[in-house]
Amino acid sequence: MKGGIRLSSLVLEEYSQLLVDGIKNKPGVMSSPIWLLANPKYSAARRHIWTPILEEIQDKVYRKFQARIDSEKIYIKNVASDIGIVSNSRNCGVKERTKEILMFRKIVCECQPKIIITFGNITYEYVRRVFELRSEDGPQYWSSTNLGDEFERSIADFDINRINVIPIHCRVMKSGKLFEDPNYYCGSEMENYFHDIGSKIADRIIENKDSLKIWIE
Repeated sequence: MKGGIRLSSLVLEEYSQLLVDGIKNKPGVMSSPIWLLANPKYSAARRHIWTPILEEIQDKVYRKFQARIDSEKIYIKNVASDIGIVSNSRNCGVKERTKEILMFRKIVCECQPKIIITFGNITYEYVRRVFELRSEDGPQYWSSTNLGDEFERSIADFDINRINVIPIHCRVMKSGKLFEDPNYYCGSEMENYFHDIGSKIADRIIENKDSLKIWIE
């Protein structure tokens, strides 16, 4: 996915209007250039991961040119919590999940968001399949190290004329409490992680501020 993703030439199947209406009822605005994709099993990701990152983004943007992102318009969608069934042809849910991916591909093609931020390995693998890419090892390939490398690559190859997928890694306990990979961050290092991620995303937003209709008027 070097340099972002273009979808103008995708030829897709028809999709259910009922399913599309359901997605439109999700938080945020589908026309927003920034989308967040989360695992529905771990709803805490938005609060514990995205909120502090957004605060860092807002802080850097405001200090640069006294503007703020209208965060209420950022489009948020839950995606499959078990993407593995897509590769299991014997599973009765494979057709349903494949249809879901095709439907979401159609919506992305129509809306053309500039930035898609994913949380964790499941959501990143889901987006790769939406763009007709697939890892040989599936979601298991996207360890914290590999996702971290993908994040750096997505920042380095950022292109406002394409769809940019930015993966953020996280781990979630069974209790639902969200925490960073202990091999990477603990204590104050977690704050440094949020600052680093938020700052790098903010830099790309600042560089392309005139092409992003995301500002509070």
